[in-house]
Amino acid sequence: MQRRNRFALATLSTLALVACKPKVEEPAPSSSPPEPEVAAPQSSAGGDLMSGANLLKMSSMLSELGKPGLYDAPRSSAEFSKNKPHVLTMGLSGSISELENISLFSTKGSTPLRMLQDRLRELAERDDLKSLLLRVGDLGISMATAQELRASLLAFKGEGKRGLHCHTESASNIQYYLLSACDSIAIAPTGGVVISGVAAMPMHLKGLLDKLGIKADFLHVGDYKGAAEPLTLDRPSEAMNTTIAGILDQSYATLVEGIASGRSLDVAVVRDLIDTAMFTAPEAVLAKLVDEEITYEAYRSKIAGELPWKRVGVEEAEEPGIARIMQLMGLQPHRRDGADHIAVVYAVGSIIDGKGDGVLGARGEIASRTLVAALRALTEAESVKGVVLRVDSGGGSALASELIWHAMNDLKAVKPVVVSMGGVAASGGYYISAGANRIYADENTLTGSIGVVGGKLAIGGALEKLGVTSFPVGRGKRSLMWSSLGAWNADQRAAIQKMMEDIYKVFVQRVADGRGKTYEEIHAIAQGRVWTGKAALENGLVDEIGGLDAALAHVTELAGMESPGDLEVYPPKPTLVDFVSSYANGVSATESSVLGEVRLLLGDAAAVTIANTLSQVHSFRDANVQTTMLLPVVWQ
Repeated sequence: MQRRNRFALATLSTLALVACKPKVEEPAPSSSPPEPEVAAPQSSAGGDLMSGANLLKMSSMLSELGKPGLYDAPRSSAEFSKNKPHVLTMGLSGSISELENISLFSTKGSTPLRMLQDRLRELAERDDLKSLLLRVGDLGISMATAQELRASLLAFKGEGKRGLHCHTESASNIQYYLLSACDSIAIAPTGGVVISGVAAMPMHLKGLLDKLGIKADFLHVGDYKGAAEPLTLDRPSEAMNTTIAGILDQSYATLVEGIASGRSLDVAVVRDLIDTAMFTAPEAVLAKLVDEEITYEAYRSKIAGELPWKRVGVEEAEEPGIARIMQLMGLQPHRRDGADHIAVVYAVGSIIDGKGDGVLGARGEIASRTLVAALRALTEAESVKGVVLRVDSGGGSALASELIWHAMNDLKAVKPVVVSMGGVAASGGYYISAGANRIYADENTLTGSIGVVGGKLAIGGALEKLGVTSFPVGRGKRSLMWSSLGAWNADQRAAIQKMMEDIYKVFVQRVADGRGKTYEEIHAIAQGRVWTGKAALENGLVDEIGGLDAALAHVTELAGMESPGDLEVYPPKPTLVDFVSSYANGVSATESSVLGEVRLLLGDAAAVTIANTLSQVHSFRDANVQTTMLLPVVWQ
């Protein structure tokens, strides 16, 4: 509901700006540019758009959003009062990620993990809250993220001070792993539980490229740096199978241990249940996977008992108000609090050169100039006493990674910097993390992948199939080495290989310096190998298993503060200017017929995996040498 409110607020603001924009007379030619004039938008019908009266009307209209309609389910019992003992209910479904992907032109989004954790902490501080009932639907969540969220659910219970109960219509694997943290689990009639274990489906695109007449010409440094395998091989190599096996082993162990501890079952029993895999609602009750088969409404009445109840959202309801409208429109910019505090910087997505899509793009990409500027600003900010870098990235441009590393190193010289790794912090994602004072990771975080890959797609064969013949001509022995028409010759390959090896040496040395180890010690565990967070801890690549909360606590201690204060978060909430700028940069193209067929045959996850892989491949046109982890695997 909060997402719809924000979408309506943004839409209303946009329409108001467009409809009320005054006509601007073309200025007469001048030898020097005129002084800019700043004026509030005018409305011929309603006067000054930014007048208090019009803003109040806009705020009043938006305040009606979110109220239940005539035929909607009630949001609370009639006798509810927040100042008396009560029960709260909350829905939990959809994608859970590091940051919410916001678009003015899309109603789809994701719930940020931090928002969920903050909400649980806030609810746990309410003395009159006796129990929380979660209505859990389909979840899009990685095992590492689920592990952090599950820890927050356990912390909410406060050793029995508050009840935590869950209802679902069906549950499988990671979703059920989360449910196992609840005091009781109920399932809808005819629902089912499927805990089949963990699986992986590597996706190789070489056959597709062969049919198109495209040759993937790639080199790598590191025996385990299999970033180009899906493009150059028709099946996973032995090294890749070893990597995938390690990831699956850790995910399986987490699943088994979580279910065993949450449901008070023996580990051997849980393994047998996973091998059985499928349970109808009555069978799930008999197997002690759930406590009862019951409708949600009946279960809510049972949990509440004589206490009143109310349904709340993941995000605390926020009245639009004049200040919020002005902030969204960019007329009241975000300002730094003068009191001492800690900053949290999110580094999410592929690492790219340049500025990217600015603040809005920073929610899904790590652009070197954009992030470096933010880190430099935090370095200079006296009220910022420490920084947590939250990384969720498989890497990207080697150059951009190096530039971000320098900004991190300069920041660390002035104030403490702690890294918190999310689902993935590998290759370039590890590169930018290596120099921190301390590194935290989840047991299932994918990290390491310290290696280099470089290459290009030679499309000459594809053009010939279309009847296009090309005749490249150059001056200079290697003038055509980056031509996309043909593969490299022996001399070109040798030159590229040497450059990549030089970059690899810098990468390894950066890690060695940051981790207090020798080059040889890091090289032995580098070579492109992907480690889980638990294995990375054993190999000295991370310092401790823990989530963002643990990282915040540690940087607060290093900063000599009793609390992190009013957290400053980057990227900040976007304004309307950010929305419009993002739209101006273009929207995604229509899916290709190949992806459409994959979606029909194998589902959304496989289509998204292939689309993301192709997107990463395209990035080599701009950055031919990368510290990236290309792992096109559908995890199930």
